[in-house]
Formats: sequence, structure tokens, C-alpha cells
Amino acid sequence: MAVAFDPPPADKHALEGAGPFTPKFDANGLVTAVVTDARDGELLMVAHMNAEAVALTLETGIAHYYSRSRAKIWKKGESSGNLQTVRSFRTDCDQDAVWLKVEVAGHDATCHTGRRSCFYRTVELKDGQAVLAITDDHRHFDPDTVYGDGK
Repeated sequence: MAVAFDPPPADKHALEGAGPFTPKFDANGLVTAVVTDARDGELLMVAHMNAEAVALTLETGIAHYYSRSRAKIWKKGESSGNLQTVRSFRTDCDQDAVWLKVEVAGHDATCHTGRRSCFYRTVELKDGQAVLAITDDHRHFDPDTVYGDGK
């Protein structure tokens, strides 16, 4: 039986307390998912989940997301082998965002570029221009070999 979610309660105290998980999906039917490594807390990625992705994640213990660009459910790591096993699933006070603490299988990489984290660059201001600098150029796998199209 699939997990179903009731609409968020109007009562703030009920929303902020213990009891039923009632995600507050946005106008597109999504909640933001912040994903960190369960071992060391490294920020790995930020994604979106619809009700089906949330339910699949809770039911299977493997992270599922909703790909806005592909308009479909996405089982993270299905192609690369870098599946994310959820060790903790949290929500914020108004239940419109979730925080997953995961263990990453395979190459221990989350980013489609082959890096551990999708946050491998910093943004700096130089001569009045915002520029990117790569802070992690270690590739745990070759994306062209794994995906064929680099993503």
C-alpha cells in the first residue's frame, strides 16, 4: 500500500508538533530536499520531491526525487550505481522542505559530473564580476563512461 499524505493542517501547533507527516507541496506539487552525507555532514545536493518521490523514499529507504527537467521520478544513482540509502528523513517546521541524511553507494559520488558533491564550486567577486572557481576537481567516476552523454 502506497503512503498517502493529508493536506497540512491549518492549526500551526498541529503542523509544528508530532503526528502525521503532511508535506506542504508548492504550486508545482514539490518540496525542496536538502541532501547531506550521513557520515560527515557534507552537503551533497539539493533536489525536489513530489508526493510519489516522498512516498517511494519512505517505503524503500532509497532516495527518489522528481526531475523537473525530465518531468519524471528519478531514483538517484540508478544509472551510476551511486544509490542513496536514507539514514534520516527530517522535515522543517512548516513541512515545506525535507532534509535527507544518506549513505552513497558505488563510487561515493552524488554529482552527475563524477564529483562527491554537486557543490564543487565557489562564487567569488573579482574585478566587479562574479566568477566560479572549482574547489573539488576529483572525479570519482567518468560521467561519459557511466552515462554515455555526460549526464
